[in-house]
Amino acid sequence: MKYIIIGAVAGGASTAARLRRLDEHAEIVIFEKGKYISYANCGLPYYIGNVIKDRNKLFVQTAISFSTRFNIDVRVSTEVISVNRSGKTVTAINHLSGEEYTESYDKLVLSPGAVPIRPSLPGIQHEGIFTVRNVTDTDYIKEYILDSKVKKAVVIGAGFIGLEMAENFHALGIEVSVVEMSNQILAPVDLPIAAIAQKHLKGKGIRLYLNTAVTGFEKEDGRLKVQLGDKAVLDADLVILSIGVKPDTRLAENAGLKLGQAKGIWVNEYLQTSDPDIYAVGDAIEFPNPLTGQPTVTYLAGPANKQGRICANNLALGNQQKYTGSINTAIVKLFDLTIGAAGMAIKHLERNNIPYLSATIHGNSHAGYYPGAQLMTIQIAFSPENGQLLSAQVIGGDGVDKRLDLLSSVIKNKGTIYELTEIEQAYAPPFSSAKDPVNMAGFVAENILLGRLKVIDCSQLSSIEANAVLVDVRNPSEFAGGTIEGAVNIPLDEIRNRLAEIPQDKPLYIFCQQGMRGYLAQRILVQHGFDNVTNLSGGYLLWKAYHDEVSLQMEYLV
Repeated sequence: MKYIIIGAVAGGASTAARLRRLDEHAEIVIFEKGKYISYANCGLPYYIGNVIKDRNKLFVQTAISFSTRFNIDVRVSTEVISVNRSGKTVTAINHLSGEEYTESYDKLVLSPGAVPIRPSLPGIQHEGIFTVRNVTDTDYIKEYILDSKVKKAVVIGAGFIGLEMAENFHALGIEVSVVEMSNQILAPVDLPIAAIAQKHLKGKGIRLYLNTAVTGFEKEDGRLKVQLGDKAVLDADLVILSIGVKPDTRLAENAGLKLGQAKGIWVNEYLQTSDPDIYAVGDAIEFPNPLTGQPTVTYLAGPANKQGRICANNLALGNQQKYTGSINTAIVKLFDLTIGAAGMAIKHLERNNIPYLSATIHGNSHAGYYPGAQLMTIQIAFSPENGQLLSAQVIGGDGVDKRLDLLSSVIKNKGTIYELTEIEQAYAPPFSSAKDPVNMAGFVAENILLGRLKVIDCSQLSSIEANAVLVDVRNPSEFAGGTIEGAVNIPLDEIRNRLAEIPQDKPLYIFCQQGMRGYLAQRILVQHGFDNVTNLSGGYLLWKAYHDEVSLQMEYLV
């Protein structure tokens, strides 16, 4: 059996290595149009920022080592330019020698990846404007930074890669501005979570331009001018385009393979394309979202590597293993913060008309009495019908990753919030609390689902009833340090003795710093005959971050 694999990064390399482990005697040929195979493209920003100092550490395998270890014919700098499905051949061109030739196959695997979006803006061809997709891009950027003595950089796009680039430029002493068309950074998370990260970035000196589109570029006296419509013009020595990618479907489309609704290569549950002898993996494919069933694509290394293994199993053993899709679990480090998300953000649930309830809690990375505990925020969304967990977002310092991994596993397995209440994590004071933040998120969600707790999101507080009463149940010193306009201060520990001061005939909105004291106050009031009491989800802490960011945006838009 002869296999040809097109593309030798995450999905393609994983497929090839697994195939060899399953079939020692198969003929395997892998084509890669670039110079390098099996490299860590997620590590590229950190190589630019000198966090990863040794360039060789970016490479899991070289073409030579991969060929030697797995007995695979690896052809780098060689691009497959067409597929003849009826003749079961591909045509390739060696970019070093110029030689063009055909190669036959029994089974073909497409792993062409994705291509950066490079819009047709005036001046985009100027030197100093880069995308970050592969090792060659990275080499150009590092060389340009040194040769041009870059002092100012503009990053266009505030997604994961764009923000990683901003952090790493900052580490090099470069002044960084980030321009984003949306009203927030990090599209996979909701605005209240993004607001915490935005405040942190600005505190580190990163200039954020939200709700802002780039309309073109000019070059004057060797420096770039980034035009922001009718707003400011930003000076830059270097520009990074990080506005997204799209599936590279050109080869598949020219071969007459079916594309799907999400503009990716259509595959079935076995990763088989519309041609039974051609399979596809990685960034270029689309598959049903496990939560909605709607076609989707994902641009993450984890799913691509898993797809490669499944694809090889199905090629070598027959179609035996189904790919169940990805819930897009992703995480990013931003200076001292870590932000992660899994499943569908609340805004995406609303866009897809999916009913949900949500809960937000704050908890410590480990036991509060053990030194070094750091606060984290967890927001989850879940089905109001059966409590199925639909999404999770976590932001904080230490321990964000392990909480997100727990939550992601429950989402992927279509578990419920009740499972969160019983998750048994490894506990000792340096690592967790007896009731972990994930457990606490489950407890709060359970109370909401069972009607024991009524909450309001910080984004909804501005539209409450005109006759509503806001009650701040924090201590007087906290109240004096800042509160929500119009709130009255009745500390939690005094509330039973001051019930007469609280009207029973008006809607009550209770809040504290993080949410727990507000919940306790609500339980007291409800059991004393107050039947319209709502707690502010995430407390004053989350509201303040959200309110400040929204207020700044409104001022900027004016």
